[in-house]
Amino acid sequence: MAERRRSRIVWWLRGLALLAVLVYLPGLHASRSGGLVEVQRLLDHPVALLGSAVALTVASMVIGFEFRTRRSRVGCAALLMPLVAAGAAVVFMASLFGGDGRAVERKAAPDRPDHVLTVTDTAFSIDPVHHVELLTGTGWSARHWDLGEWDESDPRGYFESAEWTGPHRITVTTDRTVTVYAVDPATGRPSVAQG
Repeated sequence: MAERRRSRIVWWLRGLALLAVLVYLPGLHASRSGGLVEVQRLLDHPVALLGSAVALTVASMVIGFEFRTRRSRVGCAALLMPLVAAGAAVVFMASLFGGDGRAVERKAAPDRPDHVLTVTDTAFSIDPVHHVELLTGTGWSARHWDLGEWDESDPRGYFESAEWTGPHRITVTTDRTVTVYAVDPATGRPSVAQG
């Protein structure tokens, strides 16, 4: 009876681990340019979801083993302690440095309040890393489009500003370049303007 119960627990833990991975996959897909904003916000949490999957898998393996001697129990504990310490360190670092960054600017388009240009500082240090995105739509259909990321060593230059310069135009200025993006009014997808 105990063997059947242990086997059932092992498979439940492995099923939960698989579920955590399957929940993370839509969030990973939504994190790409053009992805759904709300899906990314809710499901793009690799440390929490993938960390849970790893922890549940390790727990299922430990529960699945039959430890007959004291030596095997001590050996298993000795192997698990570094894993627990490494996992705790990863979770601590992710909570300390993770997140979406610090919002620097948020500007709606002059003629489209559902098109918003955002600049976010995503740096882990005091040197800024500017991430520029265009958010289009509202609610569950809102999408985000990456326009670029600039840090102080970027060969395109140091980021200075991102502005709406027309009804469907965004200009991103660095100390070396000026890039103009045309925004498709139907889809909201930005592309580098020609000429």
